[in-house]
Amino acid sequence: MPRRDSVSAEGVKTIRIAIQGELGSFSHEAALRMFEGQGAVAELEACALSAQVFERLAAGHVDSAVIPIENSLAGPVAEHYDLLLRHPVRITRELRLRIRHNLIGPPGLRIDQVECVSSHPVALAQCGRFLAAHPRMKVMPYYDTAGSVKQAMEHPDSRMAGIASAQAAAEYGGGILAAGIEDYEENYTRFHLLRRVGQPETGEADESGASLEARAAPKANPLGTAPNRIADVAPDKMSLAFAVAHRPGTLVKALESLARCGVDLTKIDSRPVPGKPWEYVFFVDIRFSSEEMADASLRALAGPCLMVKELGRYIAAS
Repeated sequence: MPRRDSVSAEGVKTIRIAIQGELGSFSHEAALRMFEGQGAVAELEACALSAQVFERLAAGHVDSAVIPIENSLAGPVAEHYDLLLRHPVRITRELRLRIRHNLIGPPGLRIDQVECVSSHPVALAQCGRFLAAHPRMKVMPYYDTAGSVKQAMEHPDSRMAGIASAQAAAEYGGGILAAGIEDYEENYTRFHLLRRVGQPETGEADESGASLEARAAPKANPLGTAPNRIADVAPDKMSLAFAVAHRPGTLVKALESLARCGVDLTKIDSRPVPGKPWEYVFFVDIRFSSEEMADASLRALAGPCLMVKELGRYIAAS
């Protein structure tokens, strides 16, 4: 049976949140930001694969999930679009997180002693200038940013360091040898908070204003940021997926139907349909000024499209 948000004997709500990757990852950081000031205790469950995150949420083993959907430099996370379409989940919140990469190693290790640097390939690519300036460091791709720091901490004599967030340093007790080593400061990732379709809204917002405690990360938050509270504001953004017949002009008709509704199309991506070569599902984000406008957009797409799925309505991240 699907689990519900639990409440302790003291009346404190516990929300179980699935993330992809190790504790200390940017997804971990995003999850803490999502629930700051929500009057709840967050229990983070790290999953090795993105598919496991969606499966555990859909099965009711966790209450929420936090996933990255797009990086301003690396682009969309294609697998997550496919999983959003496949599973009965919905997007309920959006967060834009500044990505700040740090060189992290065991305490006492100096930057001139580092012989090997590991991290996720995307993180390594985003720190190219720093790595080029330190040719002595051997670069090794790893499956996860925070996992690279965890590995370095488990082998303190290896003169190994990882590239990850400050959250990873706090999680594993590492030292930041060099902060902000990314090539571009304007580096952001959009994260989505997911809940199951039909799941009550409990656990997403609480007006008590109590501080968030994270059992998965009991150390002090190194970010020093103010709570990311949700005001009593109506959603103004919607994500949806649609498919059109494989004929000339069908995509144009679908987009024209959105334009006639007056919505602002802010993003469009396509993903191939498995088993149907050269056919695609289109994923779009739109901004709207009223729920009626959003509803009208869905009705308008129903005509020219073979399939339309609303993935979620939420407040656009500022």
